Amino acid sequence: MDLSLDIYKLMKFIEENNEDFEDSLLNEASNVKDKIEEILMVGNIDLINNARKLVRYIIEGEEQELQSFAKQEGIAWATHEIPLTFKLEWVQAIRRTLWKFLQGYNEVTNHVINEDFFSVEKQINNQVDRFLNVFFITYSQYKDSLITAQRELVENLSVPIIPITPTICILPLIGAVDLYRTNILEEKVLIEIGKLRIQTLIMDLSGIMEMETEVIDHLMRIIDGTSLMGCTTVITGLRAEVASNMIRLGMRLNEKAQTLGTLQQALNKYLIC
Repeated sequence: MDLSLDIYKLMKFIEENNEDFEDSLLNEASNVKDKIEEILMVGNIDLINNARKLVRYIIEGEEQELQSFAKQEGIAWATHEIPLTFKLEWVQAIRRTLWKFLQGYNEVTNHVINEDFFSVEKQINNQVDRFLNVFFITYSQYKDSLITAQRELVENLSVPIIPITPTICILPLIGAVDLYRTNILEEKVLIEIGKLRIQTLIMDLSGIMEMETEVIDHLMRIIDGTSLMGCTTVITGLRAEVASNMIRLGMRLNEKAQTLGTLQQALNKYLIC
C-alpha cells in the first residue's frame, strides 16, 4: 500500500487482536456464522483463515497473490456448489471488519492516517472489489465448464451404443425422447456408424412409453441416414402406443427398417447368423 500508513504495524495490531477480529467477522456475517463448519466439511474451505489471508493481501497490496487467491476461491466455491450469497456476505463482513480495525488502529496511533484517509479508503475498497470481481468471473467460468462437461456426459449416456460384434451394435433408448435428444441421437449414431463401421444397428425402443409426432418424424430421418451409410436398422420393443401413433400418422416403419418384437429376438437372429 503506497501510503504513509505503516502496514507492518497495522498487521501486527490485527494479529494482536485476533480474537476480536474473528468475533467481529462472525457478528458482521450472521447468516454465514452457522455455516462455517458445514462449508469447511463440504469444500475444505476455512473461512476464518481465508479472511485473514485476504486482509493481508489487501493491506500489503499484493495484487498478484490477491487475484490468484480470488481465482482459487472461485473454483472451490463453484466445484462444491456453495451458495454465492454466503460468499458475498462474508467478503462484505471482511470489508467492514477491516475498516473497524483501521479505525481502532488510527485511535491508538494518534490518528496517523487522517491526512490520507480518502487514499486509504480508495485503496482498500478497490482491492476488495477487485477480489470480488475476479472471484465472480472465475466462479462463473468454472461453473459453465462444469455444466458443459456434465451435459456432454449426459449426452453420451443418453445414446449408449453398445458393440456386440465387430459389425453389430445395440442402441437401447430409455426414458423421454424429445427433439433435443433426437438431435443428439442423430449426430452420435451417424458418427459411430462411420467410426465403428457398423453394418447392423439394433435400436431397442422398449423403454420408451410415448413419442411426439416431431420425434417420430425425426427418428425416421435418422433411419434414412443410417441406410445411406450402408447400415441396416432393426427396431425392437416398439410399444403399442407408439405403433398406433405411427399408423395414425401414416408412417410405415417396416419400409425403412426391420422390426422385431423384442431385443432378445434380434439377438437370437443376428448372433446366430
